[in-house]
Amino acid sequence: MPHADRAGNLRRVFVRDMIIHTSIGVYEHEKEAPQRVRINLDLAVLEGDGVQNDDITTVLSYEDLVVGTRRICQDGHTNLVETLGEKLADMCLADPRVRKVIVRVEKLDVFEDAAAVGVEIERHNIAR
Repeated sequence: MPHADRAGNLRRVFVRDMIIHTSIGVYEHEKEAPQRVRINLDLAVLEGDGVQNDDITTVLSYEDLVVGTRRICQDGHTNLVETLGEKLADMCLADPRVRKVIVRVEKLDVFEDAAAVGVEIERHNIAR
């Protein structure tokens, strides 16, 4: 079966609304107990021919993203949501197929009258 040339095409790989408990915050009471954060990752990934071969080893695995996110969130205390977002972006961009990542980190239990507060960052890999 013929298929289009995929060179230069992008595929979206994402992790949506991952809720995890992590030690985060600058205030003493935030350092005493883990807080709930919601994490969203949205990656623009350079396509290859792996999907044509139905071969998981040739595509970016969202399982790797989830496992990596858990590892980063469990790796000690982080003061700022911005810092956590940058660590997650670096993890995503470590794969040279990733061209762009949008990371959103939200603290869910900070204010009674706000569902969430946080940061969204966008980072790009320089074309290789």
